[in-house]
Amino acid sequence: MYKIRTNRGEIFEANKETLLQILQKHGIYVPTSCGGRGNCGRCKIRILEGKVKSDSFFGISEYEKAEGFVLACQSFPKSDLQIELPAQLITVSERIALAKAELIENIFKTQPSLLSPLVEKLHLKIDPREALADFENLKIAACRTLSISRKLAAELSDFLRQNQWNITLVLSEDEIIDFLSKRLYAVAIDIGTTTVAMALIDLEKGRILDVATCYNSQINYGDDVITRIVFAEENPHGLNVLRKCIVDDINALVNTVLLRHEDGKIYCVILSGNTTMCHLFWGINPKYIRQEPYTPALNYYPVWRASDARLLLEAQIPVYTFPSVAGYVGGDIVSGVLASGLYNNEELSLFIDIGTNGEIVIGNREFLVTASTSAGPCFEGSGISCGMRATQGAVESFKYHRESDSFEIKVIGNVKPQGICGSGMIDIVSELFSNGVIDQKGKLLPDRSRHIVFSQLSRDDSRFIISSDCYITQSDIDNIIRAKAAIYAGVSTLLEEMGISEKELKKVYIAGGFGEFLDVKKAIKIGMLPNFPEERFIFLGNTSLTGAVLCLLSKELWKAANEVAQKMTYIDLSRSKKFMDEYISALFLPHTDWERFK
Repeated sequence: MYKIRTNRGEIFEANKETLLQILQKHGIYVPTSCGGRGNCGRCKIRILEGKVKSDSFFGISEYEKAEGFVLACQSFPKSDLQIELPAQLITVSERIALAKAELIENIFKTQPSLLSPLVEKLHLKIDPREALADFENLKIAACRTLSISRKLAAELSDFLRQNQWNITLVLSEDEIIDFLSKRLYAVAIDIGTTTVAMALIDLEKGRILDVATCYNSQINYGDDVITRIVFAEENPHGLNVLRKCIVDDINALVNTVLLRHEDGKIYCVILSGNTTMCHLFWGINPKYIRQEPYTPALNYYPVWRASDARLLLEAQIPVYTFPSVAGYVGGDIVSGVLASGLYNNEELSLFIDIGTNGEIVIGNREFLVTASTSAGPCFEGSGISCGMRATQGAVESFKYHRESDSFEIKVIGNVKPQGICGSGMIDIVSELFSNGVIDQKGKLLPDRSRHIVFSQLSRDDSRFIISSDCYITQSDIDNIIRAKAAIYAGVSTLLEEMGISEKELKKVYIAGGFGEFLDVKKAIKIGMLPNFPEERFIFLGNTSLTGAVLCLLSKELWKAANEVAQKMTYIDLSRSKKFMDEYISALFLPHTDWERFK
């Protein structure tokens, strides 16, 4: 029995299992898209002290090998070990899963007729007629016209007889996609520009079992959709590289959630994401999305198969994709509008999805108008010196005391701060501005706080120190101000284009992964959100994922989602002089027009 210590302080006991299995047993999920077979090269960890036996070094360079890197799935401990975990782990969040499960269960409790999953099971007791083929007997028992794949047709006769003519089918519309052998599971996936989130659904019980998230590996080839489109266009294998990144990420998430729920099998997938992300996932060239008139290859996707998607699932499993509205308003916003219920309300409301792209929708049951702005990835933990997702170790709130030049922080998990998540960034900028530590332009004032380290070489590198490993730089603050300016300018411009006053808006729905932790007063204080009464704001979290879950569980809501996409009118803000004027004015804290934020 050996002891394994991680660079995060955990200590585990190890026997004859691989390092990957040991870590998984203790709730640490290193990405592996091949399920631990040793042929994807993604589960790299570093051995700092001790000895291991490694059966394969697939995907590890000679330099990495010399530095102590091994594949966790192919390595066995041969002594006590000190290991270094990769920075990007898969996060499984039962807390989020349970919260969303309650929300979704309430919808179907109040409207039980809505519960009609995209795939369903059908139990048959067949009384075979000798004169008929086995499949004809099955269709007579089902009392409906059915289709079957060649693969399943080859297995049908043996399966019927082995089960004494009692069979449970898994159906997608009128197609048999499998013979049921485990619980009926499905996955909803939100493909974000910066992060990917997956929910595992029990279709029989109509609830979320788990939610898992990871960074989108495409971020290695560009922070935003434009740089990724350019990469796909200018590199001979660029499109395939980006497609492999996101498919590997999703396969890794699938492997992780199934490890925790082995009694079920995934029979359906639904994808929600912006237009570019969906194109890249399906291997469709998105190059014309960045060229006027910004045209995608398609907005409405056929129901393709897991084999087409390169997912490590049964080949015939259906994969649904949310429809897009335009090149820069994708299925994630259609899904979000569906989840918010805005499309069904009489009152006029505003929907804002705060992510790498800031999408905005104004409307009600009569009309829906939408636009998009480029906010950048900072609120999702990328592009910031110490940025991270809202996981353990992230600073999520910050309170500064001017009199004592001290501050209080709240860290997720109550551990030593390792970075700053989106809500923490908003708090820090708001508190430092309110207390005169940064000026209206967002510039750090070194004489106002002993926590500021001023750089003589580059003012951009001046920083406010939170801990020995955690800080925010001047460059970070500038990025946050640009991001908040884009969101505010998008909202104010769209309202003016529609001739709608702020007073007419009855609700403001805030979507996005970090929206659940956002302090609305501080977001208003820095000029990111309109200065509305706090009670008008409703925080919905990841509505792209929630809407996808709802559609998995309801054919009626899937139909409604397609109707929402058809109903939405897109306004291109890039051609609006008003937007640029508003953006420049919003590059100050909170704005050049102080009257708006009194």
